[in-house]
Amino acid sequence: MASLQDQLLKAGLVNKKKAKMAERTKQKVAKQIRKGEDVVDEAKSGAESARLAKLAKDKQLNEKIKADAHNKALQAQIIQLIKSNELDRKYGDIDYNFTDGTKVKRIQVDSLMQHQLSRGMLAIAKISTTYFVLPAIVADKIRERDERSIVYQADLTELEPTGEDDPYADYQIPDDLMW
Repeated sequence: MASLQDQLLKAGLVNKKKAKMAERTKQKVAKQIRKGEDVVDEAKSGAESARLAKLAKDKQLNEKIKADAHNKALQAQIIQLIKSNELDRKYGDIDYNFTDGTKVKRIQVDSLMQHQLSRGMLAIAKISTTYFVLPAIVADKIRERDERSIVYQADLTELEPTGEDDPYADYQIPDDLMW
């Protein structure tokens, strides 16, 4: 009966060079065993390193999936907060201008909303391309989840006089000023 090595050679699956190399490796391992040295199996160590690399890759992928799911849940919460707390603007007859990034945008509001927006009691939120007017308390809750969702909220510190050196300190900005 022929050895497995001979059968593989006849089948053409292995060439003579690889067969001799395998025989030498087998002899080295046998010699190390006889001497009492620790035998390092390259196949086992390679398989172990591949397994560890796969575990690290899987862990990283799972973390990314969890982060994506968390972000999706936060966006759903933000949308729910905006939709459930938006103020009705259908009777708005006054244009209110505000900045969205570098662009000036305009929405229709009534006089009470205009007053509250200019005082920081209301804020403007954005979902994709639609703007919503919200109470400041809800805007703060949304801002905790995602800063970018709140497009505009008046800052009351900007309205206060800057100090004694202000040349326009004697002049007050009218409430009905439209820009």
